[in-house]
Amino acid sequence: MIEPTALPLPHAARTLPWRNVGIAAVLALSLSGCNYMSEALWPSLGGSSSSAAKAEPVRQEIPPSKAEVQAQGGTSAAPAPAPSRTTGAIGAPDTGRLPGGQMTAVGQRAQQMRTELTNLQGAVAQRAGAIQQMRADTVATAQRYFNLVAGINARLQVGTTPGNPILQAQWTQAAGELDRLSAEIGRLSQLSSQVSSDAAMAAFLLDSTRAAYSLSGAVEEDHRALASVEDEVNRTVVSIDRLLNELNEDIGRQSTYAARERSNLNALSLAIRNGELFGSGLNNRAFTNVAPADGSPAILGVAPGQQPQAANPAQGAAGRRPLVVIRFDRANPAYEQALYTAVSRALERAPNANFDLVAVAPSRGGQSQAALAATTARRQAETVMRSLSDMGLPAQRMTLSTTTSGQATSNEVHVYVR
Repeated sequence: MIEPTALPLPHAARTLPWRNVGIAAVLALSLSGCNYMSEALWPSLGGSSSSAAKAEPVRQEIPPSKAEVQAQGGTSAAPAPAPSRTTGAIGAPDTGRLPGGQMTAVGQRAQQMRTELTNLQGAVAQRAGAIQQMRADTVATAQRYFNLVAGINARLQVGTTPGNPILQAQWTQAAGELDRLSAEIGRLSQLSSQVSSDAAMAAFLLDSTRAAYSLSGAVEEDHRALASVEDEVNRTVVSIDRLLNELNEDIGRQSTYAARERSNLNALSLAIRNGELFGSGLNNRAFTNVAPADGSPAILGVAPGQQPQAANPAQGAAGRRPLVVIRFDRANPAYEQALYTAVSRALERAPNANFDLVAVAPSRGGQSQAALAATTARRQAETVMRSLSDMGLPAQRMTLSTTTSGQATSNEVHVYVR
């Protein structure tokens, strides 16, 4: 510890009288008091710990500004935004509310229609998925059917025994696949009815949305919400119309396909029974006759491109050359292949042609023998008619009649083209 040394007073101070010394002492005490007050009010930055404990300053943090936060690349602890006033769907415009927070009547109506529209869009999406699934099922069914039919045709092409049981079993499987295809057409028709109901619902929503514009008590937000719903409904209507068009095309195409293959399957059954391949059904033609533009073949009471039908086909057949003559001079003559070839070529030349089947019985012998022969000839002509029907020729395009001939030596069936 360093002890202070007493400094000698100047000579002038030593010579001052005692009155001056007292004044100097008072001034020294005053200066020391001022120093104490200044330290209490404004503490020194480098003061002691005792002075800091006596008067510690109040610290207040100021949050940084947005510019400072962006410059530092950080995030400010900003208060969370206030919750939205509406509870509508995501992406939907807000509906109007009254000052008290209550939704307007038009806003409630717009929100209800948006909910109904959401349900409708979900139903339409479900219908579209069902169409795709049905198409996939139809493709798989058609592939199985054609695989079976191709196997039968290949076996018949190289030759096989009549009534081959293996081919009969394959034909039964093919018929089952065709029935399954017909069931798919029924499902498509049912789905078309459901899509039609969706179209009616979309039309109702569109009319209701447009009518809501004229309701009183709405604000601008309500009309914006109605406009959004109207746009969504219009887009949904376009999707529904596209689904209906696709369904109608699928139903028409699949119905035609099933009918054509049913005819082919009948012809294939006849081919399996005989053990020889005929071909596709006679009614499966991709083209038809078109009447000339001048209308020359048109006859009163007769469709264009066709000949007038005689009252009795047997009388109308007089003077005409038959397309096919089938003689039943022995039991079960093999006539199906020749009949199919002749009728098929005739349909290639005239797709709309009709056919007259005339049962010809010999007129020799007594009256009872002639009547018995006519009955037998008619029964044989009905057999030929069933064969043509099995080959795919519609029954409404065939007529049947009977006659007698003195030149015939056995029962015959004549087929004429009309």
